[in-house]
Amino acid sequence: MTSAALDVHLTGAQRELYEETRAIAQAHLDPIAHSGEPGRVNRPLVKALAEHGLFGHLFGDGSVAAIELCLVREALARHCTEAETAFAVQGLGMYPILQADRAELTEAWLPGVAAGEAIAAFALTEPDAGSDVSALSLTAKPDPGAGGYRLTGEKLWISNAPDANLYTVFARTSEHPRQGITAFAVPGDAEGLSGEPLELLSPHPIGRLRFDGVEVPTGHMLGEPGTGFRVAMRTLDLFRPSVGAGAIGMARSALEAAYEHAITRHTFGRPLSGHQGVSHRLAEVSARVEAARLLVHQAARAHDAGTPSPALAAMAKLLATEAAQEAVDLAVQVHGALALEHGHPLEHLYRDVRAPRIYEGASEIQREIIARSLFKDAEARRSVR
Repeated sequence: MTSAALDVHLTGAQRELYEETRAIAQAHLDPIAHSGEPGRVNRPLVKALAEHGLFGHLFGDGSVAAIELCLVREALARHCTEAETAFAVQGLGMYPILQADRAELTEAWLPGVAAGEAIAAFALTEPDAGSDVSALSLTAKPDPGAGGYRLTGEKLWISNAPDANLYTVFARTSEHPRQGITAFAVPGDAEGLSGEPLELLSPHPIGRLRFDGVEVPTGHMLGEPGTGFRVAMRTLDLFRPSVGAGAIGMARSALEAAYEHAITRHTFGRPLSGHQGVSHRLAEVSARVEAARLLVHQAARAHDAGTPSPALAAMAKLLATEAAQEAVDLAVQVHGALALEHGHPLEHLYRDVRAPRIYEGASEIQREIIARSLFKDAEARRSVR
C-alpha cells in the first residue's frame, strides 16, 4: 500500500507535516538521543525539538490541534521514541498552565519551555493512585501566613522527574474524591521538593518526587480550588489519542523492518515471505495497525471539531497500543534471536512499546470507559422508546 492511499483522509499540509517530522527525527533527533544518558532528561534533544519548530504545534498560537499532535508523535516514534516522549511530556506539563489563563505564569514559563530550555512535567500518578485519580493523597494545606499552600506527599512514575524545571502537580485540598483535587504549578527547585530517578524497562526519564511542606503561592493555582480533576481530564482528553499515535509509529517501524527481513532472509530454500505462516500473520497484524491508526485520527478529529468523545478516545488508545504491542512482538519473532541483541532497533522498540498500554490510563481502564459509555447509550435509547 502506498502512503498516499493510507493518508487520503489527511490534508496536504498534514501529510507534509508528517513527512517533514519523520525526516527531522531520522536525520537530527535520533543521533542526539543516542548520545544521552538513559533514564535522564536529554536536554540537547529537547532543545533540538524546539530548534526544528516542533514545539510550535504545542505552543504556537495558543491553540493545539489533536490531529497535529497525533501526526507529530507518530512520525517521531518511527525513528526516535525518545524524541516522541520528550515532545509529549513537554506538552503535558505546560498545557494545564496555558489553559489556566494566568498571564504571570505563562509569561514566566512559556518562553523557556517553548524554546526547549526549561523542562516541564505532569505530576499526577502516586504510589496508590495510578488510573484512579480520586485516590490521590498528596495534600495541599492552606498556609495563611505564607499566603498559599503547603504540599506534602509523594508522586511516583513521573516522566522527566526529578530533572524538570516545572511540574504541574495535582494535590488534595479537601476530602471529596474528585472535587477535592486542585492543580498547581510548582518550580523544580522549590524548597522541600526532592526526588530520584527510577530504572524502568524503558530508558525514558521517569522518577519519584517527594513534597515536604513545599510552599506554593495562591497565584500558582491552576484554575479554582477543587477543579484539578477537570484540569487533568481536559489535558488527557487532548493528548490521549496521540498516545495511540506514538504507539502506531513504533508498530509501523517494526513492521517495515519485518517486511524487509522477510524478503531477504532465506529458510528451507525460500525467503521467509514465501512461508504462509509468516506472510499471513504479517498481513493480519498490519491490517489491525492501519485500522487502529484511522481510529486514532478519528478521535483526534472529533476533539478538534468540538465533539470530543472519551469513549472514542479510549477505543483509539486501546486498539492502537494493543496492536502496536502485537506488531513489535511479531517483528521480533520474524527476526529471531537477532532482534534480541542489545542495541538492535527492535530490542529498543520491544522495551518502549510496553509502557503506552499502561500510562495515561491502562488498557483495562480504557475498556471500562468504553463499556460504561456503551451501556449509558443503551439506557438512553430505552428511555425514549
